[in-house]
Amino acid sequence: MPMSQEHKEALARGRREARAIKAYLKAIADRRPGRPVTRESLEERLSRVNTKLAESNDPLESVELIQARLDLEDSLARMDEAKDIDSLEAGFVAHVASYSERKGITYPAWREAGVPAAVLRKAGVPETRRRQ
Repeated sequence: MPMSQEHKEALARGRREARAIKAYLKAIADRRPGRPVTRESLEERLSRVNTKLAESNDPLESVELIQARLDLEDSLARMDEAKDIDSLEAGFVAHVASYSERKGITYPAWREAGVPAAVLRKAGVPETRRRQ
């Protein structure tokens, strides 16, 4: 039996909501407290690691430096993805209330996941402890 158009649209809506919510959650998880990491600081660290790697005669140290280089390159690549937190937050706000209702996710669960209270208020997620 073929899927109805309504069912297809509901599935597509769910995928859109999940993508927007996941992108925002990932962005807020990537933001760490303290001094912000800049492209310049990552590039400087990468340069120092590459210099040490070229000078290293210790195979174990070389492996550790290679891993450090890979980690720094990954951080730079993620930075290139340009996580515009404002647009990600807007997508989250637009979708989280209906997603929460459909999936039974409560305000405390979002808060524990790191979502600021102000964002949840803006989205209209009620401050309940129980699934509704």
